[in-house]
Amino acid sequence: MSTLTKSVKLGVATLAIMNVTAVVSLRGLPAEAEYGISSAFYYLFAALVFLIPTSFVAAELAAMFQDKQGGVFRWVGEAFGKRIGFVAIWLQWVESTIWYPTVLTFGAVSLAFIGMDSAKDMALASNKFYTLAIVLIIYWVATFISLKGLGWVSKVAKVGGLIGTIIPAALLVLLAIIYLASGGESQMDFSGNFFPDITKLDNLVLASGIFLFYAGMEMTGIHVKDMENPSKNYPKAVFMGAIITVLIFVLGTFALGIIIPQKDINLTQSLLVGFDNYFKYIHMSWLSPIIAIALAFGVLAGVLTWVSGPSKGIFAVGKAGYLPPFMQKSNKLGVQKNILLIQGCIVTVLSLLFVIMPSVQSFYQILSQLTVLLYLIMYLLMFAAAIYLRYNMKDTPRPFRLGKSGNGVMWIVSGVGFLGSLLAFVLSFIPPAQISVGSNAVWYAVLFIGCIIVVGAPFIIYAMRKPSWVDKETQFEPFHFEK
Repeated sequence: MSTLTKSVKLGVATLAIMNVTAVVSLRGLPAEAEYGISSAFYYLFAALVFLIPTSFVAAELAAMFQDKQGGVFRWVGEAFGKRIGFVAIWLQWVESTIWYPTVLTFGAVSLAFIGMDSAKDMALASNKFYTLAIVLIIYWVATFISLKGLGWVSKVAKVGGLIGTIIPAALLVLLAIIYLASGGESQMDFSGNFFPDITKLDNLVLASGIFLFYAGMEMTGIHVKDMENPSKNYPKAVFMGAIITVLIFVLGTFALGIIIPQKDINLTQSLLVGFDNYFKYIHMSWLSPIIAIALAFGVLAGVLTWVSGPSKGIFAVGKAGYLPPFMQKSNKLGVQKNILLIQGCIVTVLSLLFVIMPSVQSFYQILSQLTVLLYLIMYLLMFAAAIYLRYNMKDTPRPFRLGKSGNGVMWIVSGVGFLGSLLAFVLSFIPPAQISVGSNAVWYAVLFIGCIIVVGAPFIIYAMRKPSWVDKETQFEPFHFEK
């Protein structure tokens, strides 16, 4: 988001739409279409125990430290010390790095459907080597563009968000309405149970991925000070944005379930297959390549913008002495070149998992689950920090505050968010029943070893830090306990 001048004030509707734009992506709809009518329960449940708590807690923390650098590093660090704060921002960066192969897999699949022969398109989309090549080519092109510091990329992303997400979502729901209204037979059993069978834990794994759909709302908390009367209007914007987000996800998921039988749903292909089937039904198959290009453009434009975004936060923290000088190197344009190159190497190694996983779909799922796990650890730290700061920084001004007095509301909101995140974290380790992930040993090994390596790395880096790592030009403000 662009930084707003102090003279500009956001309205409730404006911030609500900003929240929707920051969160909504269509690539995850097929995962939830697996659950039929009960997918609506998961969306609503995750919104109540994660989306809304994240928005409110992040708003208080962002407003509390509005004039200080660091983001989640500052929030968690002020509560639990610099070491844990560094772990939090490290996880935020690495999580986004692991996210790139999954989102680019969706982009590669979209590009495969540009042809007019659906059978050949599906075969190409399932080809591991094609997907690997597209993921690596697009990612490295995006990295090299980022290294050049091209400002126009953000404009491309804005257009991509509209063309690649908002319009396709509306079109998908419209097509489902036309299909049903004209006598089309629904493949989704709307007489099924709204409440899922929670006794089958392996059936809940894909549902835990909804938490990742809603992740990122902490980023919009920075705008709490850009509103008139934020204590009243910010909650309105959050609830409005949450309702719109849930509606898009629920109706989009239903639209896919209506046209594709549950047994045929594929995590990476079904969105494109759904559009294909609807276009065939209305005798407008020529639209399929157009929507495939639009969806791919939306994915690629988003990656172009964000490929350097998350790394900027850890770059700023690193210059304050938390990363070795090698990772503080920037080019003549001030772009964090070495962090971007390291990020690219991680993406390349992860993408090579295509070769060992039994299918593109299983690779997509295991990386998605690893992303969920790492991001949820960061959220657990954030929710715990929000409660702790009510006691160890109780006199610090809070321009936006949960509850007019006392800490009861904060305990409830953060407590619900913490427990919801913890539940999703535990469920994310269980292999999903709906997808062949190959050997369970590989599944557990990737998730457990991945978490241990990623979480352990910042502790090692922090222990190795030296006074010489501090950039003399850094203007990073000290923590309250350092003054």
